[in-house]
Amino acid sequence: MEAKEGFDYFNWVVLPLVIYFARMTDVTLGTLRIVMISKGKRKIVPIIGFFEVLLWLIAIGQIMQNLSNVLCYFAWAAGYATGTFLGLTIEQALAIGTQVIRVITNKNSDTFLEELKKEKHGFTVIDGQGAMGPVKVIFIVAERKNVKQISEFIDSHLPGSFYSVEDIRETNKGVFNESNTRKLDFARVLLPLRKGT
Repeated sequence: MEAKEGFDYFNWVVLPLVIYFARMTDVTLGTLRIVMISKGKRKIVPIIGFFEVLLWLIAIGQIMQNLSNVLCYFAWAAGYATGTFLGLTIEQALAIGTQVIRVITNKNSDTFLEELKKEKHGFTVIDGQGAMGPVKVIFIVAERKNVKQISEFIDSHLPGSFYSVEDIRETNKGVFNESNTRKLDFARVLLPLRKGT
């Protein structure tokens, strides 16, 4: 009497998990790579791209060798979806880049501007004319991670005022909150044994 074959854990558990995690990681890196390109971080982009493609080759290679395994297809799709979400989540947590906040208000902005000075945020104020009369237009260039704090200042000191936030690709000089400013060195993170420059 022939013995029954056991459950094939490799093909139905291990292999789909390998494909899932490889695909999740490569899509996460791909999302971060695109963000870095848009932010002008050229040095780190090739390193991210190298690992992204390497993991993609691992995942697609396993798919091509196991075309009859339907779980591999689901693992591929699930990895892609998870990687997209994870990449965007990491990008938001890193808060890389600089943004400009434009505030248009007809309220007294003296207290708000003093608060910005106290927190060492630079700004420029110009007079303008709105549909309802004279207004002040305040331009604030800040590190992205500080935008939430500035938005809270606006809501607190200039309630109901209009403001917009836009990305800036590059800045040259200016007044910034240096205590919160950090330079992100991905090469040092990825290569911790590299000698200091």
